[in-house]
Amino acid sequence: MPAYDRERTVAFRAVQTAAELCQSVRADLDGDVMEKDDRTPVTVADFGSQAVICKALRDAFPDDPVIGEEDSSALRADVNADVRAHLLEEVRAHHPDVNPGLVFDWIDHGTDAGYSERFWTLDPIDGTKGFVRGDQYAIALALIVDGRPQVAALCCPHLPSAIDADPPASRGQAFLAVRGEGTVQQPLTPDTDAVPTPIQTSGTTDPSESRFCESFVSSHSSHDLAAQAGERLGITADSIRIDSQAKYAIVARGEAEIYLRLPRPDSPDYTERIWDHAAGALAVEAAGGTVTDMHGTPLDFTHGRLLEANTGVVATNGPVHDEVIEALAAAQA
Repeated sequence: MPAYDRERTVAFRAVQTAAELCQSVRADLDGDVMEKDDRTPVTVADFGSQAVICKALRDAFPDDPVIGEEDSSALRADVNADVRAHLLEEVRAHHPDVNPGLVFDWIDHGTDAGYSERFWTLDPIDGTKGFVRGDQYAIALALIVDGRPQVAALCCPHLPSAIDADPPASRGQAFLAVRGEGTVQQPLTPDTDAVPTPIQTSGTTDPSESRFCESFVSSHSSHDLAAQAGERLGITADSIRIDSQAKYAIVARGEAEIYLRLPRPDSPDYTERIWDHAAGALAVEAAGGTVTDMHGTPLDFTHGRLLEANTGVVATNGPVHDEVIEALAAAQA
């Protein structure tokens, strides 16, 4: 059996189930949006996605810790009784006999905080604002072993099969990666005969011919610094702007060469969360790309929930990476 074959299979099935739940919630989203302490929105889909994925991981790999984004504390409050009832309804579509206490337990299986030699990290919905708007979002799951992502299941339920082809039937793609074995794109379709397609980053070597993929919401990254770096590199092509780790998928399949996640001037000390990058970074690397922080340092997943040893994130197709790092340094000089 190939290395991590079982982990990849379990991860894919888990994010597929989560995607079905999320799409069901999105179909009739009606006010079931809460705010966390950091003012970011969280929906029934965030909780439901984490519940069904953590349940699958606990069943298959009971000794593996999971560092996820959510916990059940807000759900337990009386004020959120309606949200709790909706959550239970959605989870029961996949696990009919579940009770509220068990759903809370599944969610809280993803609340580990420390580093382990082997653990999973999960963002049950990356790009919640995009999800609420009906735009791009991702379900991002990765297995970290000895500080490096080894398996990734990056599920993008609204992403078409190609960025320039958008019939509804093409929406919904998963990107599955195993370090050293490549990245494949797998359609999210009831058709069990759907064949995964190997993908690769673009072969562009001239930075001026590159294309950026940027956050849809400017508050997530310093677009000004990115623009300065782009000017130094001679980039003139319009950027692709979408929510979530779908940006990593766009780079992995060669539709853009550069994704930058840079600290904003008003929050220079912001530290990235591991679940925001682990799955996407591996999808790009296994497809032939390069991912580091803005100083060219490899991402360090040995500090629990945070990328404490890194500043920002730079993902590229590979050949242009060094020049992008140099342009960022020059733009800050």
